[in-house]
Amino acid sequence: MIGHAFMGAAHSHAWRTAGRFFDLPSRPRLTAVCGRSQESVRRAAARYGWESYETDWRRLVERADIDVVDICTPGDSHAEIALAALAAGKHVLCEKPLANSVAEAVAMAEAADRARADGVRSMVAFNYRRVPALALARRLIEEGRIGTVRQVRASYLQDWLVDPEFPLAWRLRKERAGSGALGDLGAHSIDAAQYLTGRRIVSVGALLETFVTERPLPAESSGLSGTAGTERGQVTVDDAALFTARFHGGAIGVFEATRFATGHKNAMRIEVSGSAGALAFDAESLNELAFYDRSEDAGTAGFRRVLVTEPTHPYLDAWWPPGHLLGYEHTFTHQVRDFVTAVADGVDPRPSFAEGLQVQRVLAAVEASSTALGVHIPVTS
Repeated sequence: MIGHAFMGAAHSHAWRTAGRFFDLPSRPRLTAVCGRSQESVRRAAARYGWESYETDWRRLVERADIDVVDICTPGDSHAEIALAALAAGKHVLCEKPLANSVAEAVAMAEAADRARADGVRSMVAFNYRRVPALALARRLIEEGRIGTVRQVRASYLQDWLVDPEFPLAWRLRKERAGSGALGDLGAHSIDAAQYLTGRRIVSVGALLETFVTERPLPAESSGLSGTAGTERGQVTVDDAALFTARFHGGAIGVFEATRFATGHKNAMRIEVSGSAGALAFDAESLNELAFYDRSEDAGTAGFRRVLVTEPTHPYLDAWWPPGHLLGYEHTFTHQVRDFVTAVADGVDPRPSFAEGLQVQRVLAAVEASSTALGVHIPVTS
């Protein structure tokens, strides 16, 4: 694993846990973790259960005792690391969004295609696909339970940047993060919408806004936190993104991603409306799915709460008795389960780098539309 901050902790827990609950065809071994600071990565290795550590990711990629490279770094290094790992014959799991630009994502998808011929697999880590309630929603949509999909409403709301004195962390610098709320949060909503509906977004009309354009430079910064110094620097990404979308096949959608939704900590929500019903999900009620069946008698019809903890629900047969709830960390464990199983079976895990590239194209179209005063921009292919 390369990188050991917020996502590194979540991924480490998943690699440790997956084989203890799921019957995996291969048992993961936490061989080495990599970070730039020797002292920090040494502590991370001890804390998260890695056998060894490196301070140069190139040495890690070259090691003969490593089969999988898990990329948990900021977006500016995804392409370089993934290309080197695939060329070295390593399977690759890469955090979202896939890259910081369409050009980088194209190179990664093309490299993944070439590596596939030699049995080398790759996957983008959109962990919300592994929420059992969302996996159940996809199953119900595929079964036609809500009929023809007509509309999607998706929002991802956080508030950790409301304080204008919050320091200028790497997520607020375009050269490191690629974009702001759009890529950090909106990418999840874009992938979830396309995953649930089975339809690609083909055009977007957008508005991006940066409310606080200058922040104190961090004295020391890691992930979402950091101690502010006395100097200040420019925020070069968006604080909030709003856009409408058209899907292949005629459905439409509206999306919001913001880190300025005062009072909301991690409210990832999505609703899909169809000709025969609707489904709604809110990550703050992670184990629940709301389902509306239009065929029911109007006198008593309404959204009903489905508690997604039954052993027949996706992933749940490996966990606890019905009614015993799962959490955010389980999505990463499910991700490892799916990745390891696909690699062992010799099939491509999903979402693929090609699907990550599709999300990257949507992100680029949103940015292009925002500079064109919200004019709808096609998503290139």
